[in-house]
Amino acid sequence: QVQLVESGGGTVQSGGSLRLSCVATGDTSNIHSMGWFRQGPGKGFEGVAAIDPDGSTSYAVAVQGRATVSRDNSGSTIHLQLDNAKPEDTAMYYCAAQTGYMTPDQLLGVMRLAPQTIYRGRGTQVTVSS
Repeated sequence: QVQLVESGGGTVQSGGSLRLSCVATGDTSNIHSMGWFRQGPGKGFEGVAAIDPDGSTSYAVAVQGRATVSRDNSGSTIHLQLDNAKPEDTAMYYCAAQTGYMTPDQLLGVMRLAPQTIYRGRGTQVTVSS
């Protein structure tokens, strides 16, 4: 089993930056790709960013050029830096991890369509004020 705990949420003004972190504990030796997805008010899930053990990344179109996902050397902690935040970035942000092989592109899709099939945290709320 893998447990994921997010931190770093809060309120940021439009145009500002935020940095989220996620720490994985438990049986982390088999974790492959990790990522972030979000759910805005009244919206479905949206894959935001994903990264594999080699550092290859994938991003949603909505955050390309504004988001950077990174992973520490242990492979069990990831971060999401989001710059030039917009009100439409307001959402609950969840960390996700996959223990089998999955490319970042694939994980983005799974986070959007079937997040119940992967490990995920409880989420951290991000609010962007206009």
